[in-house]
Amino acid sequence: MNPPRSEGFVRMPDAEFEAILTRAAEEGAKRALADVGLDGDEAALDIRDLRSLVDCIRLVRRTAMQTAVRMITTGVVLALLAGIAIKLKIFGNGP
Repeated sequence: MNPPRSEGFVRMPDAEFEAILTRAAEEGAKRALADVGLDGDEAALDIRDLRSLVDCIRLVRRTAMQTAVRMITTGVVLALLAGIAIKLKIFGNGP
């Protein structure tokens, strides 16, 4: 039996429509995971590994930025100290 039609639209009960949407969403999600190679028995482990890898990349990026800031700060402080030492002639009478 075909669903009733009115003005080019198909009418169906809300529960049946929700069931069709749910099934389509599940099949679409399965197909999307299969397309990227995450459909096997170890898919959950692969996703955890990917998350761990992303966390490590973030940590490395943050650590690199902190190291760069520390090196720049140390360089500026050393330059200031060298300027002060030269100005105060701590190392003798320069040229």
